[in-house]
Amino acid sequence: MTTLTVYDPAMCCSTGICGADVDQRLVNFAADLDWLKSEGVEVKRINISNEPMEFATNPKIKAVLDSDGVDGLPVILVDGESRSQGRFPDRAELAGWAGVAFAETEVKSSGCCGGNDESEASSGCC
Repeated sequence: MTTLTVYDPAMCCSTGICGADVDQRLVNFAADLDWLKSEGVEVKRINISNEPMEFATNPKIKAVLDSDGVDGLPVILVDGESRSQGRFPDRAELAGWAGVAFAETEVKSSGCCGGNDESEASSGCC
């Protein structure tokens, strides 16, 4: 089983839904990690605020912190190997690293209100 470990910067929560300012990148990333779990990937998230010793005792993470500080976070490890640092990767990247099949689906819009009826689309409902 593939293990993906995320060494997160200081955050109040991993979902991005904290307070009045929602960070959509974090919301998407949390959803992508949940998707990976549903595909059988073991996902671990470690927050520097909650588990600082995990950062200090991992030589790869400590090296990132020594060279880039917290700007180098998050660090993504897949089976212990560094794959990304300083940004939240998208689902396609995560799937590729974890060896999970991923096909991007295109959402087709069929009118301003989402209906399929042509009269609805031209009705000015939006």
